[in-house]
Amino acid sequence: MAAASDEPPARPSADLARLAELHGVATSYRPAPDRTVQVPASAVTAALAALGVDATGPDAVRAALTARERELRERLLPPTVVQWAGAEPAAALTALPAGTRLHIVTEDGEEWADQTAPGAPGAADLPLGVHRLTATAPDGRTGEACLVVAPDRLPAPPGRSYGLLVQLYSLLSHRSWGMGDLTDLAELAGWAGHTAGAGFIQVNPLHAAVPGAPTDPSPYRPSSRRFPDPVHLRIEAVPEFAHAEDRDRLSALLERAGRLRSAVLEKGALIDRDAVWELKREALEIVAAVPLGPGRQAAYDAFRAAHGQALDDHATWCALAERHGSDWHHWPDGLRDPRSAATARARADLADRVEFHARLAWLTDGQLRAAQRAAREAGMPVGIVHDLAVGVHPAGADAWAQQDVFAAGMSVGAPPDAFNARGQDWGLPPWRPDRLAACGHAPYRDLLRALFRYAGALRIDHVMGLFRLWWVPQGSPPTDGTYVRYDADAMLAILALEATRAGAVVIGEDLGTVEPGVREALERRGVLGTSVLWFERDWEGDGRPLPPERWRADCLATATTHDLPPTAARLTGDHVELRDRLGLLTRSAAEERAEATADAAEWLALLGSLGLLDSPAAGPPGSDEEEEIRAVHRFLLRTPARLIGVWLPDGLGDRRPQNLPGTWDQYPNWRLPVADAEGRPVPLEELTASPRLRALLEVLRPSADGASGQGTAEHGTAGHGTAAGGTAEGG
Repeated sequence: MAAASDEPPARPSADLARLAELHGVATSYRPAPDRTVQVPASAVTAALAALGVDATGPDAVRAALTARERELRERLLPPTVVQWAGAEPAAALTALPAGTRLHIVTEDGEEWADQTAPGAPGAADLPLGVHRLTATAPDGRTGEACLVVAPDRLPAPPGRSYGLLVQLYSLLSHRSWGMGDLTDLAELAGWAGHTAGAGFIQVNPLHAAVPGAPTDPSPYRPSSRRFPDPVHLRIEAVPEFAHAEDRDRLSALLERAGRLRSAVLEKGALIDRDAVWELKREALEIVAAVPLGPGRQAAYDAFRAAHGQALDDHATWCALAERHGSDWHHWPDGLRDPRSAATARARADLADRVEFHARLAWLTDGQLRAAQRAAREAGMPVGIVHDLAVGVHPAGADAWAQQDVFAAGMSVGAPPDAFNARGQDWGLPPWRPDRLAACGHAPYRDLLRALFRYAGALRIDHVMGLFRLWWVPQGSPPTDGTYVRYDADAMLAILALEATRAGAVVIGEDLGTVEPGVREALERRGVLGTSVLWFERDWEGDGRPLPPERWRADCLATATTHDLPPTAARLTGDHVELRDRLGLLTRSAAEERAEATADAAEWLALLGSLGLLDSPAAGPPGSDEEEEIRAVHRFLLRTPARLIGVWLPDGLGDRRPQNLPGTWDQYPNWRLPVADAEGRPVPLEELTASPRLRALLEVLRPSADGASGQGTAEHGTAGHGTAAGGTAEGG
């Protein structure tokens, strides 16, 4: 191996920098207002190659630059044009040569012909939707574009409310099969809505996972984001279960499922997703053999028609993965192409298995929609908040079926920052912005439409990815990546369109370093942000905790997240002890403990000064952790935040994070059941009867009607923390 060089990486030439700019590839970035970092020329060249641009030498760069400048100069329209409802005609339309004729075909097939640019009278009056636009200039040039007509803003939350945040797999009941399922979710929603006055339940991504031995447990590296994972099904809630003939096998499976459940709840075993799926798959084989009744068959046929090729591709990948393994890169040559003749033959040969996996997608969709109905019937104004992961596993179904829109040889991650000097590589292939634009962002539209079928709201993980993503060339460290920009206007317009059609709220996870203008753009369109108590400090001032009146209103405010220590651990310092045991500290344990204690003490002092502690403890932070946790949530009520989230394990005193970034097999990420302060797993039936949880929720209950310390409705942005809280997605 060659010795590492102390020489800085080569910087892009002027021509390469200009070429990169014209393709949305960054040659530098600013991790802080007073610091600019140059990216290596190798990263720029690799990113351009992934976009189909040869920049391997000066001659190639000049040729590519000439071609790109000519293309931009001569084209009449960009691939996608956004028209915001009620706004002036889009800039792309007003920039057309005088006398240009426009022909528009709406998504419903209606034709709007003989519009004249610039100004295009009537273009701003088009119905909402994704339409086809053709422009013909007086000199005979023509251009085509996807025209997105979107509402000016997304739906706002229907009033102020609080809700519970939980990882669904961790929420076991005495009826689940070793991990939480969709009936458990519906039961929690029914209880939280009727009894506790909650307005929503937020869960982890429920996307389909890549099967394996073992399966990657992270919900943030799914096989498919468009289709849900049938491991979340409650088998007995499938209508055909009651009519299945092999009752003896089903009874045996139920008995084995009971042993799995008991191992977790009574013996302290970790959640074993693979063992759960093995049992459920066998049970579903029996249940799926039951013929559907006429009404059920009609509903299933409608589902298949609505999802079309995408569902066929997903089910085909699942069937092929059973035969050839779960990484399509290692399948026989012909099967690596979803459109090949070999794949068509395999799909026909495996028709029964393809049908089985399509049926499972439909069954899971049905139970997801039932959970949302249960939440709304319980009085929740929002209901279930689903989580959209930032990307997909490179070996999975989406990466196989959509190869034409993924950037080959690239992975999504994050550059070095104050929390991770080496940067991050999440192992997720990014979408190509050029291919997305060329197809009118169809994969993105279809993804959102599928999720909004059963979501009262959608949380978008790493929402900054709608603007730009950090691309890491395969084989390079995360430090040697670069940002690639997306058409944020189009991404936001499609998000606004689909959310409005579904009547759903959107929450953006905007923790960490965020480039200037992003939060403002999201707020302008009605995308809520995410504010976490421990990161809300006056970073541009004295660095002290931000008083509640200075928090922003358009956000989901929480004390913690799945990637962070639970509040009890933060108050007691247990999170430092955990990281010390695992060798994750970058400083001495004494320094880390002292800083953690000072941080907690500073927050508790603010809570005390605001009169939020009923009986301030005389001892150090954590001396009366139940009261301190309640005070933390009283503080959240004092902010103007429209949504307030309670991490469900905080209501029981659980000290263990569900995911500990920077670990893999050193810590049981994504496999822990909800537990109490002693680490004893707590089933759903006991959880809902917990005096500790009920006391915490009683603090929050008045916020549902705005009667308790809700602060103002103004958007307080001064000093909002923008340089903290980065998370690692694949843990």
